[in-house]
Amino acid sequence: MSGIYIHIPFCKQACHYCDFHFSTSMKKKDDMVLALAKEINMRKNEFAAETIETIYFGGGTPSVLSNDEINFLISEVYKNYTVADNPEITLEANPDDLSAERILELSKSPINRLSIGIQSFYEEDLKMMNRAHNSAEAKKCLEEATKYFDNISLDLIYGIPGMTDEMWRQNIQTALDFGIPHISSYALTVEPKTALSKLIQTGKIAEPQDEAASNHFMILVEILQKNGFIHYELSNFGKENYFSKNNSAYWLGKKYIGIGPSAHSYDGEKRGWNIANNSLYLKSIQNNELPIETETLTVSDRYNEYIMTGLRTIWGVSLERIKNEFGLEYLNYLQKQSQKFLNDNLLFIENDILKPTPKGKFLTDGIASDLFYVDS
Repeated sequence: MSGIYIHIPFCKQACHYCDFHFSTSMKKKDDMVLALAKEINMRKNEFAAETIETIYFGGGTPSVLSNDEINFLISEVYKNYTVADNPEITLEANPDDLSAERILELSKSPINRLSIGIQSFYEEDLKMMNRAHNSAEAKKCLEEATKYFDNISLDLIYGIPGMTDEMWRQNIQTALDFGIPHISSYALTVEPKTALSKLIQTGKIAEPQDEAASNHFMILVEILQKNGFIHYELSNFGKENYFSKNNSAYWLGKKYIGIGPSAHSYDGEKRGWNIANNSLYLKSIQNNELPIETETLTVSDRYNEYIMTGLRTIWGVSLERIKNEFGLEYLNYLQKQSQKFLNDNLLFIENDILKPTPKGKFLTDGIASDLFYVDS
């Protein structure tokens, strides 16, 4: 089973913290939709033997597309690939695009999952991050969306300067009050060359504090687990049967094709990425050329990816799989490198599976990098 990710590289305005690839000019939107459809067609042979189980519209802000444009791209996938009977089809959307009329329209389309970029229910946070919506729109859109969609995920950001533990608890509670079955939550990180980075350098915004973010993370885990959510990946919490199939496939090492500028692909051996430039992407596709670079992963690359994704998820790292897929050398290396984290109660082994302890979860990425195998 495989997935198709479609990158929509447009946003109404730039959020201060974002370093994803997008443009705020919609001038090339029509050309882009046609180019995405063409790339879907050009790459059908790559997945001739695969069944598509998930279609995911990410971005950017995919909800800037009209319903007709979204339906057109979905129909192109169906035309060119074998699609499972009941695929998960997700649309990332912002509250300001989700009017009551739009939600009703979407509910009649093949889209069956919404991932809504709320980020915070507090006005001051939304202004600081330069989000295109306000707090009232966030709540109104969830009120409408929950009438028509059962499978909804929302994004929340923690570790925002000035956000108290109480405010963070209230953000989580508001999401729970709407009965949302999936929450993705991330610490506010300062990426180089973003507006947020400049605002911090000039002293206009305080720098996010690791201690506050760590605290918010522990609060999040505690509240969501009490409310029946499963913490199935470092940043993702879902009720039973509401895990994101698209994201789970990525973490479990399944194949996927990324369509659109800057989108990534993986076929089990090679990783590919499309050029992160709208004009050059359009030009290539119009010239019947795929604007993609690829690299073949070494055994060490694949081992390191498995360590990184395995430790971030509920499924952990299987010592048996390490031995069978990568060999004894890698297993011995992993056991030796992980010993100090086992001693410090940051990792534990259960049924031959290596996992982070609750204390180790927030430190997962750092732990994983210490377990990576570097070819000498």
